[in-house]
Amino acid sequence: MAPTAQAPATNAFPETFESGSKGAYEEADETLATGVWHFQDALIGSSAQDHKNGAHAARLRNMGRLSMRFNAVAGVRRIRISAAAYGSDGPSTWELWLSRDGGRTYSRTGQPVVTSGPGLKTHVFAGLANEPLRLEIRKTSGPNNRLDIDDIVLETATGPAVAVGAGAAGGYFENRDKTPAPITQNQTPNTPNPAPTAGTGTGVAQDPNDSNLALGNPSGATSDPANATNYLLVHPEFTIGYNANRGIPTWVSWHIDKADLGEAPRQNNFRPDAALPRQFYQVTPASYARSGFDKGHNCPSGDRTADLDANANTFLMTNMVPQAPKNNQQAWAHLEEYGRSQVQRGQEIYVIMGSYGRGGTGANGFAQTLDQGRVTVPARIWKVMVILPDGTNDLQRLATGPTVRVLAIDTPNDNNTINPDWRQYLTSVDKIEAATGLDLLSALPRPVQARLQKLVDSGRAE
Repeated sequence: MAPTAQAPATNAFPETFESGSKGAYEEADETLATGVWHFQDALIGSSAQDHKNGAHAARLRNMGRLSMRFNAVAGVRRIRISAAAYGSDGPSTWELWLSRDGGRTYSRTGQPVVTSGPGLKTHVFAGLANEPLRLEIRKTSGPNNRLDIDDIVLETATGPAVAVGAGAAGGYFENRDKTPAPITQNQTPNTPNPAPTAGTGTGVAQDPNDSNLALGNPSGATSDPANATNYLLVHPEFTIGYNANRGIPTWVSWHIDKADLGEAPRQNNFRPDAALPRQFYQVTPASYARSGFDKGHNCPSGDRTADLDANANTFLMTNMVPQAPKNNQQAWAHLEEYGRSQVQRGQEIYVIMGSYGRGGTGANGFAQTLDQGRVTVPARIWKVMVILPDGTNDLQRLATGPTVRVLAIDTPNDNNTINPDWRQYLTSVDKIEAATGLDLLSALPRPVQARLQKLVDSGRAE
């Protein structure tokens, strides 16, 4: 289908479907408060069986889809979508797909969501786009159960996103005709869907409380494969800002509480990460062989011992960095053990870890890269741990709670000089940001960031 001209939309989110009146399931466009949306096997529901805030909600059946025909302004950082099962129907599985090129191509963001029960439940996704963004909700679980969708909220750092009209080519693009759009990561329509996540789910695609990316996206990474130096890679166990040109993550972010700790043994199954786009170089365990550097975890194996699969995923090579053995096995191991001891004492921790610079000293001496230049050896390795009593409403408590600790360290990746006592390297988030150019607590209000980021922890429990 050729692009269709459309007047720019100017209204801000949320989209509540209150202005819609589409009463049948046939495929059609519908003008709503934010702009024109495309409904496929979907309608505007207003019956007593539709679970909704207000008078209306979108209702999808079969493999229905709900798509924006316009772009939201660049800079979307978070997407909130409320969903419920229609009437007394059984569960439905659905996915959120994003386009950054005016609807030509889409890639899935986050994990599949399973929605069940009559109560609307809000699911939170990281939009995190530096380009204008449009979304598509895809029901994937088949014909028997119907799904209500309501209150779609797109947020930027300064407030609700504004609809800015058509894509770069001056209109929207239809991907449902016989000419397929270019395939991007997670885009092949005949690929079986990954196992969906029930309830509030895991990773970034659900409730922000305990989300691995709850404190923000430090580099504004996106899930666009063209963004090879700042690629957003989401796993249930952690979220990564990956630099394919360096062959290592710029940062890895995760959350840990008692639910993450159990008896699962260390799997030691180091392996390439199949979730990377095909065009990215696949770092393998052999990339580190005989280098004198450890395959150093960002998210440690010991932080994911609740089940075997979670532990196994910490051994993906996208979670590794060339780390001086004494750094990895002494200073870093002691720091990780300290963090888990705080969890056992009733704390929960949001962790962001990363590295910067070029060139470190391993057991075999100094090196700048491994694997014929494909894997960069960083000069410095850092970690930020935001520690607070285990509970709910974490972001609110971070903003107001007096018991929050912010522990930051920045260590040399040098086997000859590293001190095994990590407390020798305590610093502030401000200093790590100055060294790396990252924005580490970007989900918090600016005054809260300013207060927390200048703290230098004692390294000891109160």
